[in-house]
Amino acid sequence: MKKFLTEFKEFAMKGNVVDMAVGVIIGAAFGKIVTSLVNDIIMPVVGVLTGGTNFSDYKWVIKPEVSGGEEIIPEVAVTWGAFVQTVVDFLIIAFCIFMAIKFINKLRKPAPEPETAKPVAPAPPTQEELLTEIRDLLRRDLESKK
Repeated sequence: MKKFLTEFKEFAMKGNVVDMAVGVIIGAAFGKIVTSLVNDIIMPVVGVLTGGTNFSDYKWVIKPEVSGGEEIIPEVAVTWGAFVQTVVDFLIIAFCIFMAIKFINKLRKPAPEPETAKPVAPAPPTQEELLTEIRDLLRRDLESKK
């Protein structure tokens, strides 16, 4: 059991796990902020622009509520207005994340360009090439003395 706890401690304290945990916590808080932004600011404005309607109230009733005696059977409905609000939430979150990543990428140093422009030094001559060059020089020298 002690080995298991030691392994778990090593796993939990790795940098990636801690970073991910912080990201999840901040993401959850950010999600609440965006949900509030959509529900409390954006959708009321959209509602006013569309004639004072509240999108969260839009639904398609499949089976209306039935009340018979003591038992009440609730309605069955597709609440597509709430779905529209959730889609708007997602679009705002996706846009904010896109802008944050774009900002972070601008802060990073650009990767160095590959060094293909520098001329490559020629390989040193082999022994045979040197001997051939010496032979040619000697031959030229002998021919010039004749």
